[in-house]
Amino acid sequence: MRQTVVALAVLLLAAGAAVSRSAPAIPYFWDADERPAKPDLSELTRLRFLTTTDFRPFNFLDEAGRLTGFHVDLARAICRELEIENRCQIQALPWEELAGAIESGQGDAVIAGLAITRKSREVYDFSRPFLQFPARFVMRRPEAAEEPLYEKLRGKRVGTLDETAHERMLRDLFSEVKPVVYTRRQWMLDDLRQGKIDAVFGDGMQLSFWLADDEEARCCTFAGGPYLAPEYLGHGLAIAVAKGNRDLVQALDYALRQIESDGTFAELYLRYFPVGFY
Repeated sequence: MRQTVVALAVLLLAAGAAVSRSAPAIPYFWDADERPAKPDLSELTRLRFLTTTDFRPFNFLDEAGRLTGFHVDLARAICRELEIENRCQIQALPWEELAGAIESGQGDAVIAGLAITRKSREVYDFSRPFLQFPARFVMRRPEAAEEPLYEKLRGKRVGTLDETAHERMLRDLFSEVKPVVYTRRQWMLDDLRQGKIDAVFGDGMQLSFWLADDEEARCCTFAGGPYLAPEYLGHGLAIAVAKGNRDLVQALDYALRQIESDGTFAELYLRYFPVGFY
């Protein structure tokens, strides 16, 4: 039990778990004292970002057929920060063509949700992660609890999706809850709304989309803080570049740090995720 409590405390601290119910919490991933050096890009002729059109709300085509989304606006903000707007391009390709485009030099950076894994690190270098996906609990509003949830959910029925990282995480770190495993997400959420289970545990971003509906928001809300656990949930979103292109990685990291510090990242986050999942 002590190991579980310590692990949960670390996860919550890493996620910035002091969440205000009056306003969405903005995720920050940089040390306030960290100051990357501004790169010299005078010799850069062009920076070509590659993305896709099928990862809403990160990259998709709007009603007018224009490429848009969180990733697209973030790439534009990076170019503004680096003062290379006139040398910056953003192009959408089918997912299966992204790797070949980088290898052949048709693109310089992939901003499309490419997972950071041991295998992908053999092919790409990555910027620092700019967004991670925490696990969250959702409960009905009258029963919504604050931390420490490992105490307040003891013996409670908690829904989670079958054979997912969130199921493993729930079983490992909240061993005293009673997992109720579902094969369909909607069945789980319907049971929560109807009071057949006490809470659900899953991907915070997906749950935030569900809570964005007025009816669901009246019923339910996030409970406790966000849980970051790379060993279960991965390392989040970063920008991939060709292996060995460390100069570009450093330039991207500089821009990402500046975008976070000047509030641009917060504005983009709230634009695309009005029900924050942190």
